Amino acid sequence: MNKDLTTAQNDYAHFLPALSGFYATYVGKQRHPDPVKGPYIEDARIPSNFQNGVESLNYLNKTEGAFQYKWTLYSAGHADLDVNKFSPKEDMVRNRDRENTWLLGDSGGFQIGKGVWEGDWKDPNCPKAQKKRDGVLRWMDAYMDYGMILDIPAWVARSPAGAKATGISTYDEAVKATRINNDYWMKHRTGACKFLNVLQGENHADADDWYEQMKDYCDPVKYPDNHFNGWSMGGQNMCDVELLLKRIVTCHYDGLLQSGIHDVMHFLGTSKLEWATLLTDVQRAVRKHYNPTFMVTFDCASPFLATANGQIYTSVETPVQGKWTYRMVPSVDELKYATDTRTFKDATLQDGIFKTFEDSPLSDGLLVNDICTYSVGDVNKIGTIKVLKGGVDLDKAGNPLLDADGNTTVRGRDSTSWDSFSYAIQMGHNVWTHINAVQEANRQYDAGNNPKMLMGSKFQIQTIRDMINEVFEQPTRELSLAKIVEYRPFWMQVPGTRGAIGKKTISAKPMFDKLFDQPETEADDIEFDEAKLEELTDEQLHR
Repeated sequence: MNKDLTTAQNDYAHFLPALSGFYATYVGKQRHPDPVKGPYIEDARIPSNFQNGVESLNYLNKTEGAFQYKWTLYSAGHADLDVNKFSPKEDMVRNRDRENTWLLGDSGGFQIGKGVWEGDWKDPNCPKAQKKRDGVLRWMDAYMDYGMILDIPAWVARSPAGAKATGISTYDEAVKATRINNDYWMKHRTGACKFLNVLQGENHADADDWYEQMKDYCDPVKYPDNHFNGWSMGGQNMCDVELLLKRIVTCHYDGLLQSGIHDVMHFLGTSKLEWATLLTDVQRAVRKHYNPTFMVTFDCASPFLATANGQIYTSVETPVQGKWTYRMVPSVDELKYATDTRTFKDATLQDGIFKTFEDSPLSDGLLVNDICTYSVGDVNKIGTIKVLKGGVDLDKAGNPLLDADGNTTVRGRDSTSWDSFSYAIQMGHNVWTHINAVQEANRQYDAGNNPKMLMGSKFQIQTIRDMINEVFEQPTRELSLAKIVEYRPFWMQVPGTRGAIGKKTISAKPMFDKLFDQPETEADDIEFDEAKLEELTDEQLHR
């Protein structure tokens, strides 16, 4: 088991765990005990294998984290944007070791798309929009190494909540609103944080148009003092191999992929293990042919969302020429384990709850009752009494709960045995497992184990690595673009985590419900319910 995942990163594309505010709160608030209530987590509740207490969860802490990993993403969407206000829950981010960590700030464009951040984003003088615009910029300048500009996703016009909250009803209006934000960033950035120009578009035509309208913001000739410093791939750009290769070639020949100037390209919401290796191929090829300091990053929130939805990572599967995936299953949650002193791994394997389980530095030595902490009759922090399956449901006063007809109600399953800290512990385990899985996939790939998705069946044994290198080694823009078109039948066999694949991406908009309403069946494609994590975060506020 590797505890130093920073060293193990090698020259792979950089996975960024999308750090949840719920998780960070435990680290931050434990550092700053309440003068009346005392420590956020009492000593008796901290697992005995956590050598440095709650700080063991902090993978950004090089000396005290149970494992270490340098890179992560944190979203302004759930941040305290007032930089003048002390925020204990964000101390993991705000008071980190800047020399040994690297943080990318997500601007919160997704919150705009969902309708959470209301305002007339088409109006540069709208007070609501301006408050968020200014807050996000100041927050990133204060705490992030790199940040994304505050983009307005192209799909907002087809999001009922987003369209209503923003007044944006067309693609052109989304572009206009994004340009307003870009102009504000250019004028008011301090230089403390480097910024990525976000590219949107739901098909090739719109993606090309978006790039043409936004590319000047990265131009060091036109803006020598305040140009943006790289690219963030959203919309179809983040899940379409043909489009991403085309964009890299175009950026290079437009002078917008220069070493020391445009060194970072980020891919939003990318979870597939095959794409982790594909992006490593891209990073290596760009470093070889275009920019030796080029860095590819990609993020997903699955380690945190999985736990919020009751799931835990158990292993990673990388079969030769097969489907590569993380294995995740419903975690153990039964009241009977509150008095069980077996290790988490032993209890779950011996009782047949998991078929396999790979320990992490956080789960190694963890007891099953560190997770299943509540027993029958216990009362949680909001006053709920724990009841076994088949027992009579009770209210907070201990009286039987009655249905509309006045009959007692029977518990359909055990009350949860988890407290909120149970979620945080398993999130930490999931983060380690996800990072390790990405790195292991790259190690397997380098050893000659190719996943089925990246084997070009129409090209015999030719792999995507060969094809990507061919694209970038061409001596001209025209030849590189022609090579991309030549291999189009293969690119269309490589789906991303989101978005459409195939011919419809070239000429028509992918279905909107692909983004939200149609989860895949494979573990690395699951669309988790974000509301579950939001509910946990809300509960934290009342502790």
